[in-house]
Amino acid sequence: MSRANVARALLALVIIGISAYFAYAEPAKLGLDLRGGTQIVLETRDSPHAKATSASTDRALEVLRKRVDALGVAEPTLSRTGDKRIIVELPGVQDPRQAAEVIGRTAQLTFHPVKEAVPASDKKAKPGKGEVIIPDEGGQRLRLGPAGLTGEGVGDAKAGLDQQMGAEWQVSVDFKGDGERKWVKLTGDAACERPGDPRRRVAIVLDDKVISSPQVDPSVACDVGITGGSTQITGQFSDAEAKDLAALIQGGALPVPVDVIEQRTVGPTLGADAIKASGGAAVIGVVATALFIAVVYRLVGGLAAISLACYAVLSYAALVLLGATLTLPGLAGFVLAIGMAVDANVLIFERAREEYARSKRMLDAFRVGTKQAWSAIVDSNVTTLLAAGLLFYLASGPVKGFGVTLAIGVFASMVSALLIARVLVEFALRRKVVQRHPKVTGLHDIGGVRRRLLRRNPDLMRRGRMWLVLSGVIALVALAGIAVRGVNLGVEFTGGRLVEYATSTPVKVEQAREAVSDAGFPRAVVQTSDQNIAVRTENLTNNEVVHIQSALEKVGGDVTKERDEKIGPSLGVELLRNALVALGLALAAQLAYLAVRFRWSFAVGAIIGMFHVVLVILGLFAWMGKTLDGVFLAALMTVIGYAVNDTVVVLDRVREEWGANRTGRLPAMMNSAILHTLPRTFSTGMGATFILAALAILGGDSLTDFALAVLAGIVVGHWSTVFTTGPLTLWLERFSKAPPPMPKKQAKAGPDGRPRPKRPTPRDRDSGAVV
Repeated sequence: MSRANVARALLALVIIGISAYFAYAEPAKLGLDLRGGTQIVLETRDSPHAKATSASTDRALEVLRKRVDALGVAEPTLSRTGDKRIIVELPGVQDPRQAAEVIGRTAQLTFHPVKEAVPASDKKAKPGKGEVIIPDEGGQRLRLGPAGLTGEGVGDAKAGLDQQMGAEWQVSVDFKGDGERKWVKLTGDAACERPGDPRRRVAIVLDDKVISSPQVDPSVACDVGITGGSTQITGQFSDAEAKDLAALIQGGALPVPVDVIEQRTVGPTLGADAIKASGGAAVIGVVATALFIAVVYRLVGGLAAISLACYAVLSYAALVLLGATLTLPGLAGFVLAIGMAVDANVLIFERAREEYARSKRMLDAFRVGTKQAWSAIVDSNVTTLLAAGLLFYLASGPVKGFGVTLAIGVFASMVSALLIARVLVEFALRRKVVQRHPKVTGLHDIGGVRRRLLRRNPDLMRRGRMWLVLSGVIALVALAGIAVRGVNLGVEFTGGRLVEYATSTPVKVEQAREAVSDAGFPRAVVQTSDQNIAVRTENLTNNEVVHIQSALEKVGGDVTKERDEKIGPSLGVELLRNALVALGLALAAQLAYLAVRFRWSFAVGAIIGMFHVVLVILGLFAWMGKTLDGVFLAALMTVIGYAVNDTVVVLDRVREEWGANRTGRLPAMMNSAILHTLPRTFSTGMGATFILAALAILGGDSLTDFALAVLAGIVVGHWSTVFTTGPLTLWLERFSKAPPPMPKKQAKAGPDGRPRPKRPTPRDRDSGAVV
């Protein structure tokens, strides 16, 4: 064994060992859509006293962090995104009313001397300079003097039971710095008034609302005040109200106001069901894919299946090491990437089959096949990374996780195919028993399907105009669906609120609509699926969500909230714009890369073919009335990546054959490239199909729609590569003045010192001479 092979083997063992350790020792960080909880996106805005800037948003983030910590939520996550937005994740919090009430309040805390109690009949009473007139906690109106103490002088605050007052809840407040002196002065001045006089009261105000205005105890002497550096706020609080108040006081005031622009709540059972469904799909898909490639490619296919398992471990370990959050779309992407990871192995095996048909030297054939497949593997993976990067930077919420897992999957598949599988296969091919029985390898024959195709040599490009017309008809049908049925944009892109309830008994859609209408929302869109009811409307408060749930309980028995998404209208417009920008940039980035790597005619033909795929998928979902949301965007970007992979493999083969025979006919080379790559297309497509079929059957509505979009994209992508991009590229090449591509560098001599056999011309391949 050469030093290079030993080094590769050692590197593979080290990578597998490290990955296995972290995959076993470290759990993945699950997004709220998988473990349940509430996510709130806040946006800071200008106030009369301060502007919303990056610095003020950072200060607001620290205030919110203190508030959330005081709420006692386990493992909360707070982070800033952009200059004015803060993402707050609260695992396990199912009632967003409490979280939004505490987190979103400005919480300006002040302590005021009471000047007088204003009679309710006095409608003309006006505050003097520096004074305010506001109702107290009992409904009376109080004239308050200028604040004698602000929240800056307050330190810790804790909620607890006052056993002396009949176990009532109260909030204990500790002062800090100059706060203690100001509190002593404030209470000492009030103590100079006689007991029962309103001026003996001290009003505690939170966000211009009196939360407590107790009398100073008669035992407190005039000008002495309450010492000790602390006080208690009472007011017949419930335990939740006392804890929320303590959290607000302890966190302090926000430097600028904040608005809730996005809110998502996922029930714990929905996340558990998604993990179970995706896990089952992963097991079924991996087993089916492994069996398929083991049957098709025999020994090397079985070894590729082992590397596929290693790929899953590598991807999961990378996810853990990077601290990336695994979301529902990301989980679907992770499962799908397992099926697509076999593509690099299939490319290598198919090229190795061709090389063995010429040289009859198995190990050399595998090495040459690896070298010849390298450019197609790199180009297809780079184009996928472009899509993943755009999803990460331009998408929002859980869809970002899809971009991360997709990028991780690309790198893991490269390591799996080009390192681990290569080490295993080369080790096996060196065994004498394998060399004596080449049929066991699976590389001994180019395959019956390809043999028959090459023998018959159907001229697919001869009817190029007809294929383009058919592609145009399909595109027109898709456009008709968009025009006639319209595009059903999800709440994520339109703004509004979508709440999904689960009922203990099945409810007909008419019953659900009537219940929601009786609750006061006759214009709400109500849909049912199994025992789930989805309610979508433009505007819905947290209290109204609970009201609708109560109305549905009259017809559905026990009702639980499974999912809750609220998107502000301005954010919806922004997300839709970002989605369109991501789609446009994806096509532009693919065009630029393909133009550099290939020829402009190849690049334009490939991009138009991809646009055709996108249009057909959009039209299909329009005809079916499916919702276009962030998960659909992830599916669409996956389809673009898959379609360009398919196209790149064909175009790379055309470039290779054209370089080997620079005076040959391009239509014949295009036809030959398509016929030679069909086995790869079939094998890779089957690997992805197994996974997608399992996701469609086992997954929920979101995963089912995701799987449907990608499945349709695979079929349409294959059609587009052969019957749209192929003929169109040939037509565009008529206008190209660029010279034919240069030949690929030939592989070096083998270990035995003998040179590689001369490469055949495309005419030899088309005639079936490789057999």
